[in-house]
Amino acid sequence: MSRKLVIDPVTRIEGHGKVVVHLDDNNQVLDAKLHVVEFRGFERFIQGHPYWEAPMLLQRICGICFVSHHLCGAKALDDMVGLGLKQGFQVTPTAEKMRRLGHYAQMLQSHQTAYFYLIVPEMMFGMDAAPEQRNIEGLIEANPELVKRAVMLRKWGQEMLVAVFGKKMHGISSIPGGVNKNLSVAERDRFLNGAPGLLSMQQVIDYSIEGLQLFYDFHEKNRQQVDSFGVVPALDMCLVDGNGDVDYYHGNLRVTDGQKKVVAEFDYHDYLNHFSEAVEEWSYMKFPFLKGLGREGGSVRVGPLGRMNVTRSLSTPLAQEALERFHAYTHGKANNMTLHYNWARAIEILHAAEIIQDLLHDPDLQKEHLLLTPDPGAWCGEGVGVVEAPRGTLLHHYRANQSGEITSANLIVATTQNNQVINRTVRSVAEDYLGGRAEITEGMMNALEVGIRAYDPCLSCATHALGKMPLQVTVFDSSGNLVDERAR
Repeated sequence: MSRKLVIDPVTRIEGHGKVVVHLDDNNQVLDAKLHVVEFRGFERFIQGHPYWEAPMLLQRICGICFVSHHLCGAKALDDMVGLGLKQGFQVTPTAEKMRRLGHYAQMLQSHQTAYFYLIVPEMMFGMDAAPEQRNIEGLIEANPELVKRAVMLRKWGQEMLVAVFGKKMHGISSIPGGVNKNLSVAERDRFLNGAPGLLSMQQVIDYSIEGLQLFYDFHEKNRQQVDSFGVVPALDMCLVDGNGDVDYYHGNLRVTDGQKKVVAEFDYHDYLNHFSEAVEEWSYMKFPFLKGLGREGGSVRVGPLGRMNVTRSLSTPLAQEALERFHAYTHGKANNMTLHYNWARAIEILHAAEIIQDLLHDPDLQKEHLLLTPDPGAWCGEGVGVVEAPRGTLLHHYRANQSGEITSANLIVATTQNNQVINRTVRSVAEDYLGGRAEITEGMMNALEVGIRAYDPCLSCATHALGKMPLQVTVFDSSGNLVDERAR
């Protein structure tokens, strides 16, 4: 007889979701979907707030990738006050480099948290290992030195966020037209040379190299499984500079196909001319796609794997060497292997560390010209900001009235961009691991979660929708008696 298998909740991700798999009478997969079951209305309750609150308020959508939301909002505000790049201006070199420094620090600490805390347990123990082993506590028992280094690497990134943004979480430094602080010589030297309880810059790079080697070792031992797991097609997208290389803070949006041919490239301010969003009754997360190619053909993959597919080179020597090895593995074609997200993520940890090292030696960080003063007559009341968040391309779009009150806001989050390809991965893994099998083990079901975790999804950031998803509300009194129940 037919069966329905449910994973609720999906574990070791940010946010709340479940997977539902439908099997027919012969245990073949009829359908498999990731249902995003939480709803958050940040786009609505920002309305009516003064525009300058947006980077501070909307970053509170997340405690993980708040820096990306903060910077996206700041770039949108630069536009609104007439200092954005769409108007032909930009913030001062010191302001941009301070923003970039914090951005790369978040890239490093967020990636390494996902990599070591959420993904490495399966790399170390196998996806069918006992649940009580394949977690951070299991890693501590098996390799305490590895976990210690992971913790110290994250701490270093967090301390950098304090130095740049003023707080470890939900920063306060980016303002319309620039930033409110630079990096002092003492702060710079502390990160370069290390301090009690804080790694040196060289140790950060060394630990990042070791993290990449961890993937190489795992891949060498499990090549067939890694390369065949969740192989799904998608277009790839990220911000690029004038040379076609990834730029995590600014650039045009470039989309490439499986042969790495450019199928679209445009100024991100014009995103509404290129993208549309589909909705489904079974998820609070939308499905963006390129209008000209339709939902199936026009859905994109973003994040580490998408960026490494799109970029032609990386700006630092060790990361460039790693990228060349990555590109050579697929003979110059796009990499569609889901577990290679972890390879790409490890490359980006190293790349972020090297970029930070270069920036710390840049004397612009100690200069005092932090802010461009907006001309009141340049106010346009509309702004778009895009950055490459750790999980992929993030967009904020605000409109405000003449009083400066926000009238509308649209957020397209990296996980939303990946929604279609994540569901393709869930379907692919379900067919490979569950299809035709009468007995379904816990390890087989965990394979579905492994596929989702490779994207490091942030469902809390990504959830908003149109339409009428089913809703049930049940009210109980203090004694636990049912008072009322309503369903939509």
